[in-house]
Amino acid sequence: MTTLDVVRVDDPADERLADYNSLTDVVLRSKHEPAKGLYIAESATVIRRALAAGHRPRSFLMAPKWLDSMADLITGTGAPVYVAEEPLLKEITGFHLHRGALAAMHRPPLPGVHELLAGARGGAGARRVAVLEDVVDHTNVGAAFRSAAALGVDAVFVSPRCSDPLYRRSVRVSMGTVFQVPWTRIEPWPDGLQALRAEGFTVAALALSDDSITLDDLVANPPEKLALVLGTEGDGLSGRAIEAADLVVRIPMAGDVDSLNVAAASAVAFWATRV
Repeated sequence: MTTLDVVRVDDPADERLADYNSLTDVVLRSKHEPAKGLYIAESATVIRRALAAGHRPRSFLMAPKWLDSMADLITGTGAPVYVAEEPLLKEITGFHLHRGALAAMHRPPLPGVHELLAGARGGAGARRVAVLEDVVDHTNVGAAFRSAAALGVDAVFVSPRCSDPLYRRSVRVSMGTVFQVPWTRIEPWPDGLQALRAEGFTVAALALSDDSITLDDLVANPPEKLALVLGTEGDGLSGRAIEAADLVVRIPMAGDVDSLNVAAASAVAFWATRV
């Protein structure tokens, strides 16, 4: 019978816990985690989805009371399970760990654009994809991924300066759907959009411009393959990204509101163009 490799810790400076130190420091973690080839999964639900996607755990961290409920997930992974009392966990991570457990996971390699598109829909190829340009709020990135998963988007591409979809908050807000929706970074930006066009995609920039068409117009005559490009909070898409697109699309607004938050806009656009 396989047993758990449980290691009880009582020192926040224990070097074995380095992956979990200062998890609330966004700047530090955004550099630290990708450089070390890891990301942090938070909660039993997220960890379960990460493992189901084939991601390998490096270690787990939790309070003793969660061992029994997490046993089915962590038994047989071969990763050590670090256990500490809740006050120590807060000292290590910087926040109250009330979602059950954390796991330091190995990052899988990111696929190329062609590989990602070709593998979608069980190998039939992608028909609807989303592109996020410089979306810096991790919550918005996670929300966009959750909408993409729920509304049938085949893949998500993120610009080089977009926030990390595997950052802890993005993963949590997405409810682990960042492991469900294939994604990769698209470079160079925005010239990399040409790779989508070469694969037969019509590139549609969601923005406010004089020559834009409405989302209703797009849906009335949809292209066979569509890439929806959404921009950063506040400023929206860059001029270069708009110029690189085949057409510009706007979501009709009412009530003297000019636009939606990028997470809300993504959900509306994904639903309207679903296939």
